[in-house]
Amino acid sequence: MADRSPYLVPAILVILLSMPAAAVAEQDIKLAYQKSEAMVPMRDGVRLYTQIYTPKQQSTKLPILFLRTPYGISGEDGGFTRHFDTTFKELAKEGYLIVVQDARGRHKSEGKFEWNRPVRHHRDPKAIDASTDAYDSIDWLVKNIPNNNGRVGMLGVSYPGWYVTMALVDPHPALKAASPQASPSDYFIGDDFFHFGAFRLQPSAELPYLFDFDASTNARFPYDQIDCYEFFLDLGPLSNMNRKYLNNVSPTWDNFMEHDTYDEYWVEGGTLPHLTSVTVPTLNVVGWWDAENLGGALDIYDKLESLDKKNLNQLVVGPWAHGQWYRGPAENLGAYDFGSDTVVHYQANIEAPFFAHHLKGTPAPKLGEATLFQTGTNKWKQYPKWPPTDQPTTKLYLQPDRKLSFDPPAEDAVEEYASYTSDPENPVPYSARPIMGFWNGLKDFKEPRFDRAGKLWKVEDQRFVDGRPDVLTFVTEPLESDMELAGHLEAVLYASTSGTDSDWVVKLIDVYPEQYPAKPEMGGYQLMIADDVLRGKFRNSFSKPEPLVPGEVTEFAINLRTRNHVFRKGHRIMVQVQSSWFPLIDRNPQTFIDIPQATEEDYQSAEQRVYFSTKYPSHLVLPLNPLH
Repeated sequence: MADRSPYLVPAILVILLSMPAAAVAEQDIKLAYQKSEAMVPMRDGVRLYTQIYTPKQQSTKLPILFLRTPYGISGEDGGFTRHFDTTFKELAKEGYLIVVQDARGRHKSEGKFEWNRPVRHHRDPKAIDASTDAYDSIDWLVKNIPNNNGRVGMLGVSYPGWYVTMALVDPHPALKAASPQASPSDYFIGDDFFHFGAFRLQPSAELPYLFDFDASTNARFPYDQIDCYEFFLDLGPLSNMNRKYLNNVSPTWDNFMEHDTYDEYWVEGGTLPHLTSVTVPTLNVVGWWDAENLGGALDIYDKLESLDKKNLNQLVVGPWAHGQWYRGPAENLGAYDFGSDTVVHYQANIEAPFFAHHLKGTPAPKLGEATLFQTGTNKWKQYPKWPPTDQPTTKLYLQPDRKLSFDPPAEDAVEEYASYTSDPENPVPYSARPIMGFWNGLKDFKEPRFDRAGKLWKVEDQRFVDGRPDVLTFVTEPLESDMELAGHLEAVLYASTSGTDSDWVVKLIDVYPEQYPAKPEMGGYQLMIADDVLRGKFRNSFSKPEPLVPGEVTEFAINLRTRNHVFRKGHRIMVQVQSSWFPLIDRNPQTFIDIPQATEEDYQSAEQRVYFSTKYPSHLVLPLNPLH
């Protein structure tokens, strides 16, 4: 390859072992590939560091699989293990030209990195962005890699998934298949750093160290306390972050602080408005317990589905945390067992056939419009449309005595609300303490670890908040039959506060029977199925916040997105309501103020009331139906 292009750099090839190809596939697919390196030029002259892996015994023209990432593509063995033991473990067995690339301004690539770089080439033909970098890279690859068949597929998880989504904005003609996986779509509405106006403090504080300071590394926040709950509580107001740690040199953090409403900064950086057609077959992938980008991935699927005229857009959702489908563990997430190897099933039976069909012309895989893992039953199910349009909904009402019922509140009920004190000095933790770093990693922080804080808190037993007076818990009687939840969920709270702003967190929970012979340690387990938060001042508009009126009962609608779960017979359904979720979400001062400007004095305790009367019937709207 070095003789074919002035951009190719000599590379050391691994030693070819004399073993049958099948044995290579079973033992170590890496041994069947050799690596070259290239500096791929963009339209503005910036060159991006790229690794090209080709089969040693290639006998026919092959398609290209392409991954772009800001996290670095090299490793201790040059990158082989990093890619072939995770993302390309199954795909490499099928025979592809595999290409991975450091994003602009990251690691070995030239240029300047800009987090969430907006699409600019629509306004200025000379501008560059993630879409143009993908286009220019694909154009170079099909023209310079020998023996390719002119067809390219892209895939990636998280930020690399966003690069795939950006490639779908004015896609290159050679892009024939795309799989954006856990891709963010709108960081203010429902991805890593804000959820419906509420600032996700811990991941947002850690991000600047990952991207803003040293382009050659994936650094982590220098916590000087083991428990991040204690660390962020001691930090005090958000304004102390720059004074104590970031020293006003992080553009990412400063943008978070400057743009704490849905202003032009977030509108310009949004993904969805730039997706205007579906011309490339697209496999959207995410996990039900993805703590970062479940909302973004579902929103991208929904937007593409609204544009899809040729049935090119598909969805896959597994029982996974963020990125679990490409690196494992394969059969469980924390205490929850999947009952099978979901990683092999996804990679071998869904992802590999999808790319083989569109890039090699093999028979179309038998995938539905939506292929979803149903938690509770641990079965893969296919749906012709997601969410289903024929699934009736029911209301599950909060009741006196902390009960839940499908019946509306009684007119003669004496108790009309439950109350608690929300104290910013003692916020409700989102995970059992001590809470570790959100993005802890292994050696050199090159691969995230499935620790409790970063990945397992979504399936953590919610009994860790038992006994807190600032968490309201409502629960049904044991179910008399299996109940299937399939579709979109929403919580509708009628609530009041003594302050002028408030956060409202709602969690939908599957409570296991106390006696659970299949796995005794799961007896009484409280498994969170869905959850989210709404910052009260954004109840009517994310761009124009409004204060709450102290003591006035107000309706708050919390979007819990879609789920596919079965509550089993004998289980109970639980709903928890609280006003803090720390330090996942920053503390709300409970006074109407620009929170980045708040001082210690602005943080006030507030008396919260959640109503369940005939006039103010707080409830969940659920696509929940009995299975007979």
